[in-house]
Amino acid sequence: MNNQVKKIGILTGGGDCPGLNAVIRAVTKAAIANYGYEVIGYKFGYRGLYNNDFIKLDAHSVSGILHKGGTILYSSNKDNLFDYQVEENGQCVRKDVSDVAVENMKKEGVDVLVVLGGDGTLTSARDFARKGVKVIGVPKTIDNDLSKTDVTFGFNSAVDVVVDALDKLHTTAESHHRIMVLEVMGRNAGWIALHAGIAGSADVILIPEIPFSLDAIVAKMNERSQRGLPFSIIVVSEGAMEKGGELTVAKIVSDSPDPVRLGGIGNKLAIALEARITDHEIRSTVLGHLQRGGITSAYDRLLSTRYGVAAVELIAEGKFGSMVALKDGKMTSAPLEEVIGNNKQVGVDSELIQVAKSLGVSFGE
Repeated sequence: MNNQVKKIGILTGGGDCPGLNAVIRAVTKAAIANYGYEVIGYKFGYRGLYNNDFIKLDAHSVSGILHKGGTILYSSNKDNLFDYQVEENGQCVRKDVSDVAVENMKKEGVDVLVVLGGDGTLTSARDFARKGVKVIGVPKTIDNDLSKTDVTFGFNSAVDVVVDALDKLHTTAESHHRIMVLEVMGRNAGWIALHAGIAGSADVILIPEIPFSLDAIVAKMNERSQRGLPFSIIVVSEGAMEKGGELTVAKIVSDSPDPVRLGGIGNKLAIALEARITDHEIRSTVLGHLQRGGITSAYDRLLSTRYGVAAVELIAEGKFGSMVALKDGKMTSAPLEEVIGNNKQVGVDSELIQVAKSLGVSFGE
């Protein structure tokens, strides 16, 4: 046991995600019950660390939050303290204010920082570790694209939301003999589209890893019609691209560490298909942030709890600068240095791709 640790801080950064509250609860309860650590939670991610804005966490404050989506600590995806926007002499400038955060932790006696986040948030965690801060990372993203772990918490809940939407779209598609296009999140990885597409019985799944051809999609729609199936379901990941095309960008958020916001490929695809397929109506649906909200799935509640307890064990073992990870069903860890900048994508020859193809699913190739 690491006897030098007396107080730990927790923060949640980046987009909200089902399971955040479950991790907060597990870290808090395990830290207090097993090691007597004091626990605080910084509000709004790294912004709270900069402003020294936190709340005390104890058994009472984390009671009843296991199932809830969102985060009781709130979050922000714009606050990189190594490139932070501040006002000086009436002008907004960007500065490295990480030393302010380090001093705030010292002032409050915080020995270890537990960071719940995806690639961007954990990049800052790694940078704080390089400054000598004792950091433990927990892999959070609905996109499931973090390396060194088999699955991230929040992914399963997001897939459940997409499958529920596909179930509903199937009935209206069949009733009107329509082609329904569903755009889902995932950034530059197709995990959500692939898993939900198979579980939701999609006919076409379009993912970033496999550039698609409109000709191939049209051929699939025609083939289904010829077999007496006059309706179809297409799942498209927001990062999917036509062969020789470019990403579909919804907007640029200039004050964000990751300014590019993907979105719009679903509508773009529907319009393109309407010009080629004249005997069917085509409708597009964008799930957007519905994939982030609501009740946390039972799988993610369990996974998040395991991650939270494992994070506390890493603290007790003194394995700082690490991220908890799930490998082959077992909890382990990986150095943050090896996690960052190595996003996990779907293998084009993976088993799930082959399973989908065996069922007749088209990837627009």
